[in-house]
Amino acid sequence: RPTCDGTVTFLPASDNKKLEKKRGPGKVGIIVALVIFAAILALIIGLLVWHFHFRKDLKSQRIYTGSLRITNQAFVDAYENPDSAEFKDLANQVMAQLKSMYSESPQLSKYYVGSKVQAFRYVCIVNLSLTALDTRLFSKTRSEYSAEEIITSPGFPDKPYAPNSFVQWQLRGDPGHMLKLSFDTFNLEEDCSNDFVRVYDSLVAMDKHLMEEECGFYSPSNPLTFISSRNVMLVTLVTNEEGNFPGFRARVTQIKLACGGKLSGTSGSFKSPNFPSYYPPNTTCQWDIEVPDGKYVKLRFPKFMVSTGSLNHCSGDYVQIVGKSTLCGQQLANTMVTVNSNKMTVVFKSDSSQVDRGFSATYEIFEPTDPCPDKFQCDNKRCVNPSLRCDGWNDCGDSTDERSCKCDASMIQCRNGICKPMLWRCDGVNDCGDDTDELNCGCKTGEFKCNDNQCVSEMKKCDRNRDCKDGSDEDGCSREICKDSTFMCGNGKCITKPNPMCDGQDDCDDGSDESNCNCGKRAYTKSRIVGGQEADVGEFPWQVSLHVKNTAHVCGASIISERWLVTAAHCVQDDPKIKYSQPGTWEAYLGLHTQKEKQKATKKLLKQIIPHKNYNSHTYDNDIALMELDSPVTFSATIRPICLPTATDVFPAGETVSISGWGATREGGSGATVLQKANVRIINSTVCDELMNGQITSRMTCAGVLSGGVDACQGDSGGPMSILSNERMYLAGVVSWGDGCARRDKPGIYTNMPKFRAWIKEKTGV
Repeated sequence: RPTCDGTVTFLPASDNKKLEKKRGPGKVGIIVALVIFAAILALIIGLLVWHFHFRKDLKSQRIYTGSLRITNQAFVDAYENPDSAEFKDLANQVMAQLKSMYSESPQLSKYYVGSKVQAFRYVCIVNLSLTALDTRLFSKTRSEYSAEEIITSPGFPDKPYAPNSFVQWQLRGDPGHMLKLSFDTFNLEEDCSNDFVRVYDSLVAMDKHLMEEECGFYSPSNPLTFISSRNVMLVTLVTNEEGNFPGFRARVTQIKLACGGKLSGTSGSFKSPNFPSYYPPNTTCQWDIEVPDGKYVKLRFPKFMVSTGSLNHCSGDYVQIVGKSTLCGQQLANTMVTVNSNKMTVVFKSDSSQVDRGFSATYEIFEPTDPCPDKFQCDNKRCVNPSLRCDGWNDCGDSTDERSCKCDASMIQCRNGICKPMLWRCDGVNDCGDDTDELNCGCKTGEFKCNDNQCVSEMKKCDRNRDCKDGSDEDGCSREICKDSTFMCGNGKCITKPNPMCDGQDDCDDGSDESNCNCGKRAYTKSRIVGGQEADVGEFPWQVSLHVKNTAHVCGASIISERWLVTAAHCVQDDPKIKYSQPGTWEAYLGLHTQKEKQKATKKLLKQIIPHKNYNSHTYDNDIALMELDSPVTFSATIRPICLPTATDVFPAGETVSISGWGATREGGSGATVLQKANVRIINSTVCDELMNGQITSRMTCAGVLSGGVDACQGDSGGPMSILSNERMYLAGVVSWGDGCARRDKPGIYTNMPKFRAWIKEKTGV
């Protein structure tokens, strides 16, 4: 400031730096600013990527399909044709009305995109019906087809159907007719959540009109057939991104279906429309049965499969015996209903969705005073021979022939009042149903009880010898070498897990338990077989028919690799006329289903035959032989190998197994034309040995239905006894011998395959 003496002075500042000119930011400030800027930029980019790329996945796609009633418009035939001017004019009116209605609703307008009219039909539908379409039907590709005589999946039969596609066929017939859709070929992926066909009883994909959703394979011998309730039908094919299959071919025909009517006489039969294929929806049939005066009516259903409805209380489809009972669902074979009158009315009714196979029915008369002449009457009105009372077998089907029984000394008296054969005591199977036959089955002091109830000395436990027939005396023994009851990996490691092979899990470090697993898979998905039924095409693709050259079927065999078959040794034993042991004698038919259609199968000649050196022609012990083909076979849908069990596999008593073959369908009868199949159960070896008078060895397995009626027979020899494990079929046995066919208390005897696993490996390398 100026002073009196004219000089100028400066006042000192407390902080000289504060008086300096402001400088720009330092290096640290620049770095911090760049980091903050980069973070903000990354956040913005992330938000943009989420918004434009990922956010769409959070949206919920919905296509709604429904129907409504138009009350101020008369129906004309032109509305059946979507290309007609009348159809387009009315459709535009409907779409304009829907757009107006949705636009006026604040809650719906922001979601509404548009509408499309797919069809008009002359039907009364009360109220608006609106449902969300199955999300699997969403697709950018949408094709429509008019009704034709033949429809096929895109590319069929030259190539598989395309991935990620949605194709629909809108089928129309003449007014007053129904449409019949018959698939002569149907081969899709097994999982319906991936690829599927849906058939609707309408022209729009509404769940309330869904007849059935199908996937997998249907054999031409058991074709898939649907009938509509009117002259329209919708078929849709939906596929995902992978696992494409050949597809389908179907024929569309017009029919006029009639059902119901008046039936008379002393006996007769009737069935649901289209049985054994699917019955049509929205159908009512009534049969009025009248038999001669003074007689009563007995009704029997050999087959019964009727949809129960969503509430599962016959709220969907049903069969009503008027004044008596109402049936639905899947009933036991030969379910019976009787009326104490010479008249009976049967009504079958199906609703608008979810159809099933239907039923077959027979009726007959009975005397009011004697419903079962000279026979025992079951509670279900069935009549059986009095000698079958209290014999341990459920001959009635409802067990009334086995109730309130007084058992003799040769029978087990079960606590529930049932009698069972004494030889079933302590066999490891609960035959009584209340465990009476398995009580007090302990062993003596100093003895070990095997899992099959056999008793062996405690000294023999863990001695590295299989003293128990099931090998259970060696289970759980701690030592470094593999026990008989375990699996040895290719690298020598022991696996204690039961049946680890081909179960989809790598139990061995080297993966050897999951190698060689291209076996035992049926292509699609049900000695002679007494009491069986016809197999489907491709159901047993490992089944082989062995013929002496230029003659008929002689024995069966099983495919185990591209070159090798397994059969029975007794099939290849020479007799004075034919040298069965020579390869040149035979021709093998692979992929055969019907004996009269050998030209459709693959015929192979043999290079060599190897019967087991210890085969005994008197006892049938070691009844197994190998056949080498003269050239490898190419596997296909109907020609595939069956899996071989390990040497340590055990098939417990009571386990269900399948048998198949073209042998005689009754004892002393002729061979079957079409491949037969049946299910039987493994029989306890101790029980079987008693039944067969001590002729059973450890190289044999017994299986059957001891009440009789189901068995293998002449011509089935050498064929497979297969068992399902880990979703694959394994060769549990080879048809060997028996005492007659399907006799009561006489099971079939099969070669025990696990006993010969090492021998097969030695001879074939398989």
